Amino acid sequence: MTVVLAFLANILVAIAKTVAAVITSSASMVAEAAHSWADAGNEIFLLIADRRGAKTKDARHPLGYGRNAFVWSLIAAFGIFTAGSIVSIMHGIQELSDTGPVESPVVAYIVLGIAFVLEGASFTQAMVRSRRLAQERGSSTWDFVLETSDTTLRAVFFEDSAALIGLVLAGGSILLHQITGVAAWDAIGSILVGILLGVVAVILIGRNIAFLVGTSVSPALRSRVGTALLGMDDIERVTYLHIEYVGPNRLFLVAEVDLAGDAREHDVARRLREVERRIEAHDAVETVVLSLSVDDEPSLDFARA
Repeated sequence: MTVVLAFLANILVAIAKTVAAVITSSASMVAEAAHSWADAGNEIFLLIADRRGAKTKDARHPLGYGRNAFVWSLIAAFGIFTAGSIVSIMHGIQELSDTGPVESPVVAYIVLGIAFVLEGASFTQAMVRSRRLAQERGSSTWDFVLETSDTTLRAVFFEDSAALIGLVLAGGSILLHQITGVAAWDAIGSILVGILLGVVAVILIGRNIAFLVGTSVSPALRSRVGTALLGMDDIERVTYLHIEYVGPNRLFLVAEVDLAGDAREHDVARRLREVERRIEAHDAVETVVLSLSVDDEPSLDFARA
């Protein structure tokens, strides 16, 4: 729902900005139009990411299809960089020598104001959801958005943030053009919007690459998982624990554990499989692989993790 709302908002805003750019001949409005069209296109990639990443695991993909979400989100981030950042910066540089006035600036202000309301509504939804999830995990909203494996939520959060800041930059540059009569301010606004989009794109690209190549989970999550394992009646010790994201909010767990009691090998193997199935019943767990610990291996202390 977050992506759908962002997509609809960006389509409406992109159309309005394009019309305003034609009417006003403003470089900043051209940059904003390119920004919104890029965002609208990226939302399509994010919708594909959600759909492809949600497919159920099968024999060919035993860890599921979750990493598809990171791939398509990475493509969307490159879209922001190429269709948004580069176009805005290049157009701004080309318009630096322009001496003409911004025509019908009131049209630009009206469109920017409407866009701010629409983008603000989308950003508010993303912010409310992010803040709620951050509170559940005992984290700040900013840290949660940066670290979360929910790549779609992060993309919408950053894109809408950049959109609101970009609108302020565009409006301010047009106003400075009016006040000073210096057309370069309008071109500078386009360049600043492009730089803003470039920064956002680099952040999103970096986070998606990190999840694709395998980033470590946070110490807090590792501690929660380890504590949950030790809280199971069948498990006395955990001597090894590997946790890896294989999709948004989907985990792959490998652990070496010491089972309670001293049952026969056949019974131990059966109990391990039962414990694995119970763990995999959790919504956030894609696959679990458990093996037995060796007696002289030290136990992991998750209280200090």
